[in-house]
Amino acid sequence: MTMLNVALPKGRLGEKVYSMFEKAGYECHAVMENSRKLIFENPERGVRYFWVKPSDVAIYVERGAADIGVAGKDILLEYNPDIYELLDLNTGKCLMAVAAKSGFRDDPARTLKVATKFTNIARNYYASLGRDIDIIHLNGSIELAPILGLSDVIVDIVETGTTLKENDLEVIETIVPISARLIANKASFKFKGQIIERIKESIAEQISEKP
Repeated sequence: MTMLNVALPKGRLGEKVYSMFEKAGYECHAVMENSRKLIFENPERGVRYFWVKPSDVAIYVERGAADIGVAGKDILLEYNPDIYELLDLNTGKCLMAVAAKSGFRDDPARTLKVATKFTNIARNYYASLGRDIDIIHLNGSIELAPILGLSDVIVDIVETGTTLKENDLEVIETIVPISARLIANKASFKFKGQIIERIKESIAEQISEKP
């Protein structure tokens, strides 16, 4: 039997997504056991799961190490991997937004300093506005940048907005809504298309049944 390789993002989202695959008939109970193992397979169902860092899922799928996987729309927009985006899973919802210190007013006469780890998303967004920017690439604690005067604004994922509020920051523009997407390797979709379509349809049904 041909094995279907599935890359799951580590964490709560991956657990939620696994339960969707399980309901679709591709269970592998060892996945949810508390162990340090990273690869789990169920030969009877012809499926092999592995846990990877959320930002790496698209790389595993693009390169063919995984046939399908689940990645946030933020990752797909930032890295633009050569994959098929099959389905919006309607989960892991948040926003890609621009935030600044409360009361910030943009002065178009000067270059806007933008701190972010999503440099391509920020660059494309401001290019669409014709705004001249200076991008400061940071990997963490992006909220610090405007507070310490390193940047004027930040471009980051906003879930509840609590962290922003606690640091006297606020969303000033929404760039794009973000959610988890089912993605497939292009060659795998050609050769394992039937099984991938079956999973996609089952998950789509599960999503539509949700209140």
